[in-house]
Amino acid sequence: MDRRSLLKACVAGASTLALAGDSTAHEGHGGGEAAEDGGFEPLDSLSLPGAKELVVDDGVAYVATTDGFATVDVSDPTDLTLLAERDGLLADHPDGPLEGIYDGKVGGEYYAIGGPPNGRSDVPYAAVVFDVSDPAAPEHVLTYETEFYHHNLDTDGETLYLCGNDGEGNPLVCVDIESGEEVGRWSILDADDRWDDVYWKMYELHDVWVESGVAYLSYWDAGTWLVDVSDPSDPTPIVGLRGQDPEERAELSDSEALERRLYLPGNDHFAMPQRGVDSDLVALNQEAWGEEADAPTSDLGGVELWNAADEERLARIEAPETSDARFRGGVWTTSHNFAFVGDQLYTSWYRGGLKVHDVSDPTDPEELAHWRDAKTTSFWTAQQAGDAVIGSSWQDHTLDSPAEGARIYAFPDPGGSLDTTTTTETVDDGAGLGAAAGLFGLGVAGLYRWLRD
Repeated sequence: MDRRSLLKACVAGASTLALAGDSTAHEGHGGGEAAEDGGFEPLDSLSLPGAKELVVDDGVAYVATTDGFATVDVSDPTDLTLLAERDGLLADHPDGPLEGIYDGKVGGEYYAIGGPPNGRSDVPYAAVVFDVSDPAAPEHVLTYETEFYHHNLDTDGETLYLCGNDGEGNPLVCVDIESGEEVGRWSILDADDRWDDVYWKMYELHDVWVESGVAYLSYWDAGTWLVDVSDPSDPTPIVGLRGQDPEERAELSDSEALERRLYLPGNDHFAMPQRGVDSDLVALNQEAWGEEADAPTSDLGGVELWNAADEERLARIEAPETSDARFRGGVWTTSHNFAFVGDQLYTSWYRGGLKVHDVSDPTDPEELAHWRDAKTTSFWTAQQAGDAVIGSSWQDHTLDSPAEGARIYAFPDPGGSLDTTTTTETVDDGAGLGAAAGLFGLGVAGLYRWLRD
């Protein structure tokens, strides 16, 4: 069989595996759910054990890998190429090395990472900055140790923006990269001191995104706050979105609060403005689970679109279906990290897969693409990269050590030059097909490169 005949046969086979649009895949045994793609298939993938958050800048993906980070050339999404890896960071520290590196962000020529993601007593708490002007040869420039842990952070290339979860206000902490000195901070208690009566984990500063001098702060049950950090020595609040009643939350015991924070309507998790467009639109999400295995999708964390100027919610994107909606032991499909670029929203849903929506009408988002394989992938984020979508999957549930199966994936951006989406049919594909479908998709991508070359 010649190459073109083989490719034609494989594409025909792929069409029998495809699941279109919003249809729910048949779930196999062992908590696995089959692939759901509508013709939206991986172009390539790259093994990166421990992969968590990734961001893309100028054709390079910067990936936090739990014990370090990696840089990956994604300029050709059909041929993802590892450029550099760094681990053993702060190995010479008395409590080193740095562990639990879940997040990293790029600003200017700097890449900042931090750890650990939650409170521990046996490892250093630090944010570490590298010069990545040559992404194949990152150079360490700053270690900033703290008394608080580092689940998430950001940088604009001049200032580090840290989630200062110290249990005493949980402030945004602004650190000058050149001097290594703190220059300013702001806490939710500065805007509403009633939260001081609430167990501090209910207003944890979970994440920060800084864009054009504004910090978008995800303060869990205290909502999403936009803060002017154009002068990082004097952060000034602009507006708060969502947020629960602090007086009601104050009535909960610490143990009740720890449990309640897992469920809607609270848990503001991550926020990002519409990038590349002059607008007041902000996307924000909740990472929240159902209390029962058969909880409806509406009881899971989704993504919301807000007009920040009007403090108005415009639309909500619900989580994908799951066979078990619980946090403990369930099949997670709640919303996680995302990117909002132009009129497209790129979202990750753990084992619910990766999606792309057209939000040119922010009151009525239109799903353009969805890929899902709940056995072999659990997506941490989805990012736009030229004509591609890059996602990081942090687990493969077919393995004894799921984190060892972490990979990053490249998909064609819907409507871009790489998009070859065709009409597909919905099928009931039975138990165990999820992993096979995911591998089949990668095989087609490999054949595509072979035919192209």
